[in-house]
Amino acid sequence: MKTYSQTLDYLFSALPMFSKLGVSAYKKDLTNTLLLCEFLGNPQHQFKTIHVAGTNGKGSTSHMLAAIFQAAGYKTGLYTSPHLKDFRERIKVNGQVCEEEFVVSFTHNIEQKIQEISPSFFEITVAMAFDYFAKQQVDIAIIEVGLGGRLDSTNIINPELSVITNIGYDHMNLLGNSLEEIAQEKAGIIKPKKPIIVGETLPNTKPIFLSKAFDSQAPIHFAHDYYQITDFETRAGHLLVTVEQLQRHEHFRLELDLPGYYQTKNLLAVLTAVELLLQNGWKLHWHYVVAALKQVKKLTGLHGRWEVIANDPLTVLDVGHNEDGIKEIVKQIELTGKQQVHIVMGMVKDKEIDKALQLLPKQAKYYFTKAAIPRALNEQILMQQAKVFGLKGKSFSNVKEAFNAAKLHAGKDDLILVCGSVFVVAEVI
Repeated sequence: MKTYSQTLDYLFSALPMFSKLGVSAYKKDLTNTLLLCEFLGNPQHQFKTIHVAGTNGKGSTSHMLAAIFQAAGYKTGLYTSPHLKDFRERIKVNGQVCEEEFVVSFTHNIEQKIQEISPSFFEITVAMAFDYFAKQQVDIAIIEVGLGGRLDSTNIINPELSVITNIGYDHMNLLGNSLEEIAQEKAGIIKPKKPIIVGETLPNTKPIFLSKAFDSQAPIHFAHDYYQITDFETRAGHLLVTVEQLQRHEHFRLELDLPGYYQTKNLLAVLTAVELLLQNGWKLHWHYVVAALKQVKKLTGLHGRWEVIANDPLTVLDVGHNEDGIKEIVKQIELTGKQQVHIVMGMVKDKEIDKALQLLPKQAKYYFTKAAIPRALNEQILMQQAKVFGLKGKSFSNVKEAFNAAKLHAGKDDLILVCGSVFVVAEVI
């Protein structure tokens, strides 16, 4: 049997991996996932689930929900992607990554099936997560969609409820060129008679969700009908939020250990989900919610969401990379009040990067670079495209050099921000 590192080499090199290769690794149907799970005894039917999709915020929303279930004493699985440092970050129970031995034995057991059906890397990891959660006998697992919804490998579950955080422009080469087309793909996670929560609503996507929910006889809930944020402030790396429950006219304060202002949007979907789950008999009492939100990172191991890794100068990592993600990052930069900003950034080839670049602050100093993956956009090309939008800086052939240069040039009252790609952030971590 292979060692753990040999197993990872096999998984990363033998299987088509979307995060490295892009569109060529994307499988547009659920057949392989269904065949793998059938071979494993259909583990996805052996535990309860919550399904989370969306262009942005699905990772944070999944982690917040997992933290709340954990705080309430439930044995909680959490499946997310991609990982930042360790492959096993994708598959956790109560915040702990799965064991190396499990990854090895699982891969060994299905190697013949891999030869037979040639699944993608993502299809294997989804089946691996479902198998692990079944073996661990979790009470519930929070399952984050990888890409889209309708044809995503995770979309073989029948969840307690589903959440669609928002709809924005991302992966348009796969999901469609309009918000309506993208919404149609995300709406593919709506299941017959199972509640669906929509976090952020847009006038042109709302009818798509209503129509799909009607066809599926699925109760649909829009978070802004339940909750609104009336005030917020950041203090010592935490976000303090005043929330109003609109139907009961109740106001309350919450503290999040995720300081990005954009978390307020995710929070509304999370609180709406908790309300519906309470009605369905889950014991997610308010004191568990309050306790969990203060320590999401500690309970679940979430990284890369406006993550402060140093002060003097303030140094922040954020995995935001598409148009909406960059919009939120720019708002957050403004909230810091920092005059001089140093931005270390790299992007991937298959993104519509012009839409992101035109939003970034022109007065910032840029350190253009690339992550060590085939999909990474060459740093010189990125620098030239950024110039068109008035962004000035230098290029560096690797992330370490770029980050060191930013640290060298930043004063103690400046801001250093690393963004543009999950893979760039991962290398800094």
